[in-house]
Amino acid sequence: MAQATVRADETNVFPRFLDLAYPSMVRGQGVWLETVGGERILDACSGGAMVACLGHGLSEIAAAAASQAEQLSYFYNHHFTSGPQEQLADRVIELIPEMARVKFATGGSEANETAVRLARTYHVDRGQRDRWRIISPAQAYHGSTLGTLALSGRKRSLQDPYTEYMPAYLHIPPSTQRFDPTGQAALDALDRALKEAGSQTVSAFFCEPVSAAALPGYSPPDRFWSGLAERREKHGFVVVFDEIVTGMGRTGSWLAAHQLPIEPDIVTIGKGLGAGYWPLAAVLCREHVYDALAEGSGEFDLGHTWDGAPLPSAVGLAVLDYIVRHKLVDRVRERGPRLRDQFAAAIKGSDIVGEVRGRGFLLGVSLVDPRDGLSFLPHELDVATMVDDIGFECGLLVSSTHSTPDGFAGDEVLLAPAFTSTDAELEQMVERFGQAIEAVEKAVKKKL
Repeated sequence: MAQATVRADETNVFPRFLDLAYPSMVRGQGVWLETVGGERILDACSGGAMVACLGHGLSEIAAAAASQAEQLSYFYNHHFTSGPQEQLADRVIELIPEMARVKFATGGSEANETAVRLARTYHVDRGQRDRWRIISPAQAYHGSTLGTLALSGRKRSLQDPYTEYMPAYLHIPPSTQRFDPTGQAALDALDRALKEAGSQTVSAFFCEPVSAAALPGYSPPDRFWSGLAERREKHGFVVVFDEIVTGMGRTGSWLAAHQLPIEPDIVTIGKGLGAGYWPLAAVLCREHVYDALAEGSGEFDLGHTWDGAPLPSAVGLAVLDYIVRHKLVDRVRERGPRLRDQFAAAIKGSDIVGEVRGRGFLLGVSLVDPRDGLSFLPHELDVATMVDDIGFECGLLVSSTHSTPDGFAGDEVLLAPAFTSTDAELEQMVERFGQAIEAVEKAVKKKL
């Protein structure tokens, strides 16, 4: 029988945390995960990384993968195309018709790197080689490669000790409810960054329309997005939306961009496209971006091994068919506000809860110091890890973030249930989360 938990000194796997005993999972069905020891864990975060938007063990997606694998699983996209890739691209554009072209990738980091290079190529092919710099909000997460790490301004919690390897991109303080409730401070910071860099050197403004891992469930006010659109028009950079998490229905629309007063030039999508059944992501662009390359160099020289291969494309097509057939984006849009209210009500009396926010099935809970109900919790307590651990003890999987050292946000909890969650399952998540926060609050107060 397999071990119930596996430590770093008991495995050949190189784990993320070398001092942690990892519970061993054996199966998943719907929104439930089961450990080797027989414990059943209610998954309130779509596999922990907001990926499994259709839940676990969905036989028709697995069958689509198996069928394509038997027919033709792989060839290098540099040489050929296939029916599954063409059909998936058509389906994506059908759902997001303001975009013109789709380039597939394996995951979010690859897609975001591709978007950076696409923005750069767009300007080069238009004769503006000086445009290479990127401006982005500091409190963000765009991936784990050196290029995508550079897009975040979280120097202490993410970039150190790799800063010497990264491009010198510019970052602005995020527009948050705590520091910038109107969005004007972020626009002023953007103006300063454009002036510092020289606006003619700026390639793109790169951001999440609704933040995920780093500041879950938060979006700046409309004033910020309108001001960003005005500055794009004036200075000539492109706007890139990282919708690796929010794309394909997570916020109650196919793109979170569809809820904002701005249209991005380039968008990345990922987690909800493969739904955890195959690594899959994509970069989408508007017609004018594609036309610049078509009329310029006639080439976008970038490829990864699995880009657009038949097997992942077939999985993506099956995922989108399932979402459309079961009207799951409508379900998320209609159920999301009440779910947010239910979570807020369950932890309303807690002294460590600052804010509950979000759109659709992407919710965030900010935690605060109970001594004043406002300040970030002390860094050394690492309450985010405490939430994850106590949540697991309550039979609930959530994902928390601890970026207090960067100064923009404190301990944050992310909730991102599968679109297929029933009302009864959502209510169980709310109940267990309330129990977990109550236990965390007691533990925190003992340490302060």
